[in-house]
Amino acid sequence: MSTLLTRRSLTTGLAATTALMPRGGRADTVALEAAARAEGSLTWYVAQVDSQTAELMGRSFTEQYPGIKVSVIRTTGQVAYERLTQDLKNTAPQCDVFSTTDISHMPALLKRGALADYTPENAAFIAPAFQGLGQERFYYPSTSTLMLMLYNTQRVKPEEAPRAWTDLLDPRWKGRLAFGHPGFSGYVGVWVVAMRRLYGWDYFEKLAKNNPRIGRSGNDPITLLNAGECLVGLGPLGTSMQSADKGNPIGIVYPSDGAVLCVGPSAVLASAPHPNAGRLFANWLMSLEFARLCADQRVDAVRAEVPPKAGARPLSDVKLLRFTTAELGKEVPEVIEQWRDTFI
Repeated sequence: MSTLLTRRSLTTGLAATTALMPRGGRADTVALEAAARAEGSLTWYVAQVDSQTAELMGRSFTEQYPGIKVSVIRTTGQVAYERLTQDLKNTAPQCDVFSTTDISHMPALLKRGALADYTPENAAFIAPAFQGLGQERFYYPSTSTLMLMLYNTQRVKPEEAPRAWTDLLDPRWKGRLAFGHPGFSGYVGVWVVAMRRLYGWDYFEKLAKNNPRIGRSGNDPITLLNAGECLVGLGPLGTSMQSADKGNPIGIVYPSDGAVLCVGPSAVLASAPHPNAGRLFANWLMSLEFARLCADQRVDAVRAEVPPKAGARPLSDVKLLRFTTAELGKEVPEVIEQWRDTFI
């Protein structure tokens, strides 16, 4: 297994600032900030965090760069990608920065010339574990998470909780399992690829016999577990621990057969209506300030200087299942179709 458009016409005022945009080299952030302030806003398509966290991140950027407002459009990864591709098809650019949960989106966008050639200064400080998982000059990891097993701590004792992914096939969980959908959630798609690699599609044929509850977002199982409608499920580490921190009955299990590492990349669009603000924001997404904000919100940062909060393990202590961008680009579409055939 591996370690894991046409640009619309710009106004005269905006055209004056585009000369400040970097063309493959490091940004002059002082000049870039001034140009971004002249634009005054940006639009962020994001799937990597929940809506509340995404809005908080947008506000935090504005606090650091007063006068530059972030319009947050938060959906699941595949829905965000569909929305973006529709924008591109209609030559109606709205998105400045795209942050997805499915890294295989990025090569497809790059192939069609939809990504801006931009190297954020802060990209040089990404932790070694994430180096090489993006495409230099076009997209870079900005967040990550682990897909883990969850259980309702009020209804399931720790010693009774599943310890490996194969434990979810136990008939005692029939009708009480919760999952997202790989056709909507990029992170769920990566998990399905991992399980197919480990156990073959037979794993999902057996899982279907347990009659799981299937939502859309990778975060939907958390809601079902909190409500007691399901007892165990699949979920991302970050939002699961956010929920547990609030006193909800969410327990975390690092599976003995491997936690699935999911990388969330970000990129500036070549057709960005606010190209300078987009570049400034993309640079901020790899900053130490953003990494600290991520850790505080239980989102895994891509900066080595910022460890996870208490209760989460550092990646160095976790058995990881990870894939290359090329592998996911090929296999995620395959497993989405298989999933739809199996879980009708």
